Amino acid sequence: MSQDRDLDTGNGNGAGNEEVFKPIIQLLIREGHLTIQQAQYARRVSSKLHMSKPLCEVVRELGYVTDENIRQTVRRNQGELRIGDLLNGLGYLTDEELNRALDLQLQGGRQQKLGDILIQHKFLADEKLTEILAMQLGLPILELTAKEPDPGLMSRGPVEYYEQYRFVPFDMQPDGAVRIAFVDPLDPRSLDAARDYFGKNIVVCITRVSQLDDVLSKRKEELRIGNGADLNRLNIVEIANSIVLAAFKRGASDIHVEPMADRLRVRFREDGVMVHFRDYPIGAVAPLVSRFKIMCGADIAEKRRHQDGRLIFNHMGVQIDLRMSFYVTVYGEQIVMRLLKNQEELLPMHELGMLPGMLSRFMDEALDAPSGVIMVTGPTGSGKSTTVYSCINYLNRPEVSIITAEDPVEYKVRGIGQCSIMPSIGLTFEETLKHIVRQDPDIVVIGEVRDHFSAEMCIQTALTGHKVLTTFHTEDSIGALVRLLDMDIEPFLVSSTLSCILSQRLVRRVCPHCAVPYQPDLSQLRRMGCTYGDLAGAEFRKGRGCAACRHSGYKGRLAVYEMLIPEVFIRDAVLQRKTTHELRVISVEKAGMISLMEDGITKAAIGMTTVEEVLRTLPRVQKPRPLADLRRILGV
Repeated sequence: MSQDRDLDTGNGNGAGNEEVFKPIIQLLIREGHLTIQQAQYARRVSSKLHMSKPLCEVVRELGYVTDENIRQTVRRNQGELRIGDLLNGLGYLTDEELNRALDLQLQGGRQQKLGDILIQHKFLADEKLTEILAMQLGLPILELTAKEPDPGLMSRGPVEYYEQYRFVPFDMQPDGAVRIAFVDPLDPRSLDAARDYFGKNIVVCITRVSQLDDVLSKRKEELRIGNGADLNRLNIVEIANSIVLAAFKRGASDIHVEPMADRLRVRFREDGVMVHFRDYPIGAVAPLVSRFKIMCGADIAEKRRHQDGRLIFNHMGVQIDLRMSFYVTVYGEQIVMRLLKNQEELLPMHELGMLPGMLSRFMDEALDAPSGVIMVTGPTGSGKSTTVYSCINYLNRPEVSIITAEDPVEYKVRGIGQCSIMPSIGLTFEETLKHIVRQDPDIVVIGEVRDHFSAEMCIQTALTGHKVLTTFHTEDSIGALVRLLDMDIEPFLVSSTLSCILSQRLVRRVCPHCAVPYQPDLSQLRRMGCTYGDLAGAEFRKGRGCAACRHSGYKGRLAVYEMLIPEVFIRDAVLQRKTTHELRVISVEKAGMISLMEDGITKAAIGMTTVEEVLRTLPRVQKPRPLADLRRILGV
């Protein structure tokens, strides 16, 4: 934490700015309350005094500034001051004391806040620090001993988070603003952390360190033991219902119910990112797990083995399809629930996120082709199932017979024959795939290529004139080709039956309600392999954060694709067993393949996502082409 930051004081009040003053003096100069000449004179006066005085006190005694000038300057520029700047500049800490406190903070790896160190090592009393901050910053003091913080607000965040950033939510005002008690309201990380959980509409208040610690200790103890009165008040059925409904309303894809050493934590996966929802007392673990087991038909007596289940949740006219997994951990059974879409929620092809040039080619050369294997690849959670089901929805017509083998069936689609694999009764992939072609299908959907047998079945089914849709866990399109060959599938079979390999990832979509133009920095462009010249004409946008996106800047997700249509050059390269690098070069130069990174860059350049999301999610395997070329190929 640097306490000698040189603020710009070049405002015409002096000919030079050679001398560096402490931050409060610099701010007084910048705001016109003090000239550089006055500050220099005050420094000379201070140096001749027998007893050292802070420069702020000297300029005040000389009549250059008033107490009110200092207070208003501090309040207007809170974002540029640190707690050490303030206390040292006003004379509450000497230079030696501040340096000692900063050394102690550095020795602890900056894990402890400076305010906590000042109190712990008795540089300042707890009450005195709070009074100084309140008076100088004009912020109200919250006495946490007089009234306890709202339990509902407290449960929104984990105790460790409040401990790390040194704040607690106190109550909600009639206008919806949340009053939050901070130990150090000058710490930008604490302010940002509070806004992440409680939105931009917060009222910043101050509390004593000891009172905050007492509240957090009490909260941890409540979560650890979950006393009988608390559990009696908890209606487990209502809690279970409220968790599912909250996840549904927030558009979450997964619910995580996680027993921990001292509490039960509930988190949601929203737009691909884990978000804390609420903490419950540790005593709620067993009854809540039992409740969810009853709901999905799992064995409530079995607590030593992992289990799976599924249920259709109906509540007040809301119907939610849930796939559930119970996993035995050292602290109890952990539950993960996947929220599945209904058929009405399946995306039409034009809403998958493919840009016009790629979508047109995918539909013409892959989906509308009479036969061949269409393979959708990517890691777990990359949206493969959504894409496959959208393709099924597009192909599902009265004159077409579609049959599936899935493990398990994720979305029920009217008009097609869907089979859910059940190894427990001998209904395996191997057994099912032997019978599937006897059902006279036009289109076969195989949930996933897992091994040589399922890969060979896809190929053989396509050779008999069927269209096959399947998924595959590989990094990219070229990786799928190489993996099939590694599974000992003959190169001539791979080259003759694959009609399309579609690799994909999911990135967060920029919130349309708060999107503003921005310019990514050069280091980000370098990580993508680009220069500003490569991205001429780009219109980058990012969300500022608003109520609609819960102040994240993102709302919803968007797929990024890499599509490989194996043309004659690719087929020849496969037959010749070219290397991965050679296959990629040929695919880009001869088959017009757009890489994942290139598709992501294009979508960031037209404001659909951000450069940060592209870098977070997408692999870079070669230098991207200039944006102008990508726009031309993708039709944007």
